[in-house]
Formats: sequence, structure tokens, C-alpha cells
Amino acid sequence: MFNIFKKNASQTIEHDVVPEHIAIIMDGNGRWAKNRKMPRVKGHYEGMQTVKRITTHASQIGVKYLTLYAFSTENWSRPKEEVNYLMKLPVDFLASFLPDLMKNNVKVESIGFIEQLPEHTKEALYKVQRETENNTGMKLIFALNYGGRKEIVAAVQLLAAAYKNNEIQLDDIDEERVGQALFTRDYPDPELLIRTSGEERLSNFMLWQTSYSEFVFDEKLWPDYAPEDLDHAIHTYCKRQRRFGGLNG
Repeated sequence: MFNIFKKNASQTIEHDVVPEHIAIIMDGNGRWAKNRKMPRVKGHYEGMQTVKRITTHASQIGVKYLTLYAFSTENWSRPKEEVNYLMKLPVDFLASFLPDLMKNNVKVESIGFIEQLPEHTKEALYKVQRETENNTGMKLIFALNYGGRKEIVAAVQLLAAAYKNNEIQLDDIDEERVGQALFTRDYPDPELLIRTSGEERLSNFMLWQTSYSEFVFDEKLWPDYAPEDLDHAIHTYCKRQRRFGGLNG
């Protein structure tokens, strides 16, 4: 799919191919709040407003899958007050976001150890998933209580159980079989991974799936991230040559 993007009101960039699947590590909410002498939870609130803007824009430009790293398995170690806020945030956020999701035909899904979340968090997530399940546009995938290493361990356990039950043989276990045991079995691997706030690491996010993803790191803190920044990341992605280990070019 081809689109014309705008960097700002007066400058356009050339046609780019929109990646089918974009994954984003939404980093910098706490620092955004600290820089403004606000509580960290205010940064998380503003970060959710950015989720709305980026989701809407991604849907409109033709992205098919948008995966957002919303809460990691390591985030439970944060201060209790902050964790409690993060667990309550989806309740109001998803309810207020639902009209826009329906308007843009966006379907909400999730990956991670969802059953371990508090009941009110799960119910808010399940409700918006039910409401949007018939939407046929972009899939918005929230990674909640997600950790890449634990995901791989869980996949290995599934395969080990299948082997123990004589459902598969050792020779049946290949990359495709492992991929089918992951949370992301129904999605293509992301072509583009974006991380905000200037950090340049994966932080245990989609370790298997991003083996050949292109990475774009942005200095902006997540609450300041704008649609034109997403456009710029896509433009950067399009200028790269994806070799997948080969010698093309």
C-alpha cells in the first residue's frame, strides 16, 4: 500500500510502503511527567492519549497490525501505587476510546499472560474485544503482562507436553511449530519496531518475532510522540534494504 505522508503542514515526503505490522515500545511516560514535576501516573495518562492518536493515524494510513507494549511482566516490580493505577487505567481509557475504535473499524486483541491480570483490568479488555470483534480493519494488539522470555518458555512447555502425549515427534519441532506455540501465532512478524525515549534495547519484547525487524529509535518521550513521527519512522524503514541474511544489492 502506498501513501503520501506529511512531516508538517508545509512539507510532504515521497510515497512510502506502509509496513503491514508495526510494533511499538511506548517508553518515557514517567520521565515526561518528571520533567514537568508531575506524578508519574500523569505521564501514563498522557501516554494513553498518544495511543489514541497513533492508533487512529496508523489505521488511516493502512497499517494492518499495530502491537503496543503496554505492560511487561517486569513492570510488577514498580511502586504499588503506580501498578495499581496502570491496572485501573484500561477501564476508563478503553471505554472512552471505543467510539473511535468503532469509527475506524479497529479490532482490539491482546497478547500476554492476560489471566494473571486483576479482574477489573481483564473485564475492561474483554469488553472492548467483544465490542470490536466484528471490525475488519486494523488489529490493535495490546501486549499486557507480556514478557518475551516467558512467552518462549511457555511455548517450549506446550511443545514438551505435546511430545510427552505423543502428539508430535522431536523432528516435528521446527521454527514454524515454535511460532505456532507463541502468543503471536495469528499475526505476521513485525517489519518495523519503534521505541521512544531514546533507549535502544528490546526490554524483553517480542524476542522471537523481531529477529528480522527493522528498528527505529526516537528521542521523543511517548506522550510527545505524534502521527508525523510515525510517518518519519515509516520513511526511515522504507529507505533501508532488508536482506534477511542474504547479499541483495
